[in-house]
Amino acid sequence: MKNRFCERFGLMVPVVQAPIGSASCPELVAAVSNAGGLGMLSGTWREREVLRGLIRQTQAQTTRPFGVNLVLAWDMTERLELCLEEGVRLLSFFWGNPAAYIPTVHAAGASVFHTVGSADEAREAADCGVDVIVAQGWEAGGHVWGQVSTMALVPRVVDAVPQLPVLAAGGIADGRGIAAVLALGAEAAWMGTRFLLTHEARVHPHYQQRLLQATEADTLYTERFSGGWPQSPHRVLHRPQDWDQSEDIIAHYDDGEAIGKLSSNLPAPGVTGNIDAMCLYAGQSVGLAQEVLTAAQLVARLGEETDQAIRNLWDRQGTMG
Repeated sequence: MKNRFCERFGLMVPVVQAPIGSASCPELVAAVSNAGGLGMLSGTWREREVLRGLIRQTQAQTTRPFGVNLVLAWDMTERLELCLEEGVRLLSFFWGNPAAYIPTVHAAGASVFHTVGSADEAREAADCGVDVIVAQGWEAGGHVWGQVSTMALVPRVVDAVPQLPVLAAGGIADGRGIAAVLALGAEAAWMGTRFLLTHEARVHPHYQQRLLQATEADTLYTERFSGGWPQSPHRVLHRPQDWDQSEDIIAHYDDGEAIGKLSSNLPAPGVTGNIDAMCLYAGQSVGLAQEVLTAAQLVARLGEETDQAIRNLWDRQGTMG
C-alpha cells in the first residue's frame, strides 16, 4: 500500500492489530509487524517491570515498528516514561485527553495515535498535536468510546482532519472491510476481534471456540464487566444464561487468584472455571472470523483479500460501463 500512513510506519499491508488487552503478547505483536502489518502491545494494566519485559521481548523478536497502547482513564505518566526509555516510538492513547502527554512523546521523537468517536473529538485531538487518528465505530469489540457506526464515522473524521492519517476501527475482519474503509478515506484498518483468533494471541482456547461459533448477532454493548473501571461500556459475546447462573467467583487464574463475575479481564490460557461467564470481548465482525491462523498467515490473507476486493470493484465497474 502506498499512502502516507503505510509509508511512514513501514506497513506492507494496511492493517494494525489493536491492543487487545492481555491477549496482546510479544509473540503476537512481533509476528504482525514482521508480516508487514503494525502490532500493538497493551500497556495499561501491566505492572511497570512486567511491561518493560514485554517491550524487550517484543524488540527481541522484531526490528520493525510496533506500538504500546495506554488508556488515559488513569495517570499514565510513569508507564509512558518507561515506554520511551525502552525505545518505543509509537504510543497509542485511548479514553481520555492526550494533550498533557503529547509534548513528552514528541520530545522523544515518537508518534502519537489517539482513538476518537466523533469528528469533533478528532479536531480536538489534531489541535493537541496528535499524529494519527483512530476512528472507532460502535461495532467494535472491547471497550467502545463512541456511539457512531464505522461507516458513518470514518468519512466524517477524514473530512474533519485531512492533514492527518485516519485509521478505521470497528466491524472489520476481512479484506472487503479493509477495502471499504480505504474507500471511505481511511489509510489502514485497526482490527482486534480477528486477531484474537490467531495462534499467538494469549487467550483461552474455549474463548476462541466461542468466537468461532459466534455470529454478527451474538454480541452485546454493555457495562456489565466494569469492575475496576466504572462507566466503561464495552462489546462482548452475549449468552444471558451464562451470566444469570454465575456465582460471585466464576473462575481462577492458574496461580489460584479468584476471578469475580464482573471482572473486565478476558480469559487467558490456564484459567479454570466458568469461562462462558467471563468477559468475552468481541465486535460485530466476529461472524467473519471463522478459523484460527498464525498472525503471519492472517496478515498475508488480509492483504490478498483487500487487493482482490479492489480488483473486483474495478471489474464490476468495467462490466457495468
